[in-house]
Amino acid sequence: MWENAFKSEVGVTMTTQFRFFCRQVNPVNSPTSNLQGMTDICSGLTILSLEAELTVDEKKLIYLRARYAGLTFCGCAHAVFVCKLVHSLKCILKRRTAAKELYASKRRSELSVGILGLGYLGKQLLLCLLKKTSIRPTQIKISTRNPAEERVPPGVECFFNNRCLAAWADVLFLCCLPSHLDRICADLHSHLQKHCLVYSFITAVPVNRYTSTYSGWQLAVLMQTLAERLGHSFVLKPQYQVEVCDTSDLWLSYSCVAEALSDPSLIEASCPLAMKGGITLGLNWVCGVLYSLLNICTNICLGSSETLFLINSIFAESCMNNEPLNVESFIASTSFLHPNESFPWISLVDAQTKKTPLLHFVMNSKP
Repeated sequence: MWENAFKSEVGVTMTTQFRFFCRQVNPVNSPTSNLQGMTDICSGLTILSLEAELTVDEKKLIYLRARYAGLTFCGCAHAVFVCKLVHSLKCILKRRTAAKELYASKRRSELSVGILGLGYLGKQLLLCLLKKTSIRPTQIKISTRNPAEERVPPGVECFFNNRCLAAWADVLFLCCLPSHLDRICADLHSHLQKHCLVYSFITAVPVNRYTSTYSGWQLAVLMQTLAERLGHSFVLKPQYQVEVCDTSDLWLSYSCVAEALSDPSLIEASCPLAMKGGITLGLNWVCGVLYSLLNICTNICLGSSETLFLINSIFAESCMNNEPLNVESFIASTSFLHPNESFPWISLVDAQTKKTPLLHFVMNSKP
C-alpha cells in the first residue's frame, strides 16, 4: 500500500508491496505540493546560506540536517500508513454484516487517534493525518503540557490529561522527549485499554548512535522495557538505522512534511520495504503492523476465517493481485485453528524482536 495510498502491503512480490505502500501515502487524486513553482529569492546568495557562518568542525556535522529531515519524514509517512490500514480495517468491519453488530456492541466504529506531545514532530504528524487520511479532526485528541498556548485546527481537541487520552484512544502516538519517558509511562500505566495500539517515537533511534548496526537483543531489551513501563504489550516502535550516504540530501528537498507526502520521489525513498537516502527500517516493523491488524480482530472475538477475509479485503480494495494471507502466514503451521476460533493475541514485542512465521513470509516474498 505505498504507491497509491502509501500502498505497501505484504503480498507476493516486493513490487506489489511497493505499489501498495505508495498509493496509501499519496492518493492518485491528492493535490500536488503548493510549494512547487515557488522561487527561492535567496538562491545564489551564499552569504545567507546556513553554511556561511559554520566553522570547519561544524561543517562536518552538516549531514545531520538531512538525517533529521529524513527521520521526520519517514516517521510521519509510516505513522500515516499505519493509521490508514487501521482505519480501513475499521471501515470494512463497519460494512460487514456479519461483524457489524458485534463490533458496534464492543467498540465505537470510528478510529480514535491520540497524540501525546505537540512539539515539532507532533505538529507535523497532526497535519499529515488531517491532510493525507480521511480521519476527521473530531477523531483526533491531543495531550500537551500547554494546551492554551497551542493552535490546532478546528475540531481537534487539545488538553493536558495523558490518562484521559490513553483511555480514549484506539491508536496513541508518543511524540514526547526521551527525558519525559518515565513520567509518561507512569501516567499511562494501567490506563491503556488492551486494544489501544501505542506507536512510540520516543526510542525510534538507537541509543548508541555511534554504531551503524543495532543488535536484536538490544532492540528486544528496549521493547520489553517500554512495554513493562507501560504495562502494555500492544506497542509498535519503528527502529530506524541511519548512515551517511551520497543520496541523503534528497530529504532536504521539502519544507513541509504534509506537502512533501505528495512527492513521488520521497514516497519511493520512504517505502519501508526498500528505503533509500541512508535510512532503513527492519522487516520486523512490517510484521508488527500486520500483527496489529490481527490483534484488532482478535479483540472483538472474530473467527480466524473472518479475520483473514477482512485483512485481505484491505489489500483487495486497492486492486492488488496478491496471494492472500492465511493462518500459516501468522502462526506456526503446527497450530490448528478452527475457522470460527479467534487468532491468539500476539505480543508486538515478540513480533518485532523474534523470528515469526510472518517474517519468514515477508522475507520469502522478495523477488
